[in-house]
Amino acid sequence: MHGQVVQPGGIGQYLIPLVVFVVIFALRVRRMSQLRPLKLEQLWIVPAIYLVVVAASFVANPPTPIGWAIALAGLTIGCVLGWYRGKTVTIHVDPATHALNQKASPLGMLILLVLVGAKIVARGAGQAAHLDVASLTDALLGLALGTFAAMRIEMYLRGSRLVARSRAANAGMG
Repeated sequence: MHGQVVQPGGIGQYLIPLVVFVVIFALRVRRMSQLRPLKLEQLWIVPAIYLVVVAASFVANPPTPIGWAIALAGLTIGCVLGWYRGKTVTIHVDPATHALNQKASPLGMLILLVLVGAKIVARGAGQAAHLDVASLTDALLGLALGTFAAMRIEMYLRGSRLVARSRAANAGMG
């Protein structure tokens, strides 16, 4: 045994990250299910940061033409999922201050869980099946970018309409 490198294996290499993920996700779900302030003017920040990350990734490792098509497909699917996830977020308007609050729905959290799970499974299955991991990564980058951006665009548009209606209702009363 001296001089040999023992590689960890077995179920532990999958179980430990899974347990860590479940604990972190449970804490995140608990936080997301509470009413939190929604700042419309800050919704662009996460998609912008992620856009920079995706762009940097594509500059460092440019996709092949097929990779670009796969990334675009991921972006499109992500936009659909993100828009739907954004619609599941409950937005409350304070009639006096017009401040917005948000509360994630269990369905929206389930979508998030499915996306993260799909990413983990796709990566593992892609490596096991000897698929093009770079193209798979490009698709997942597009999926995440589309999800983040479309969710926040939907929330921005809906939140803006709710504030406008609340202000109009207050103006009609006064």
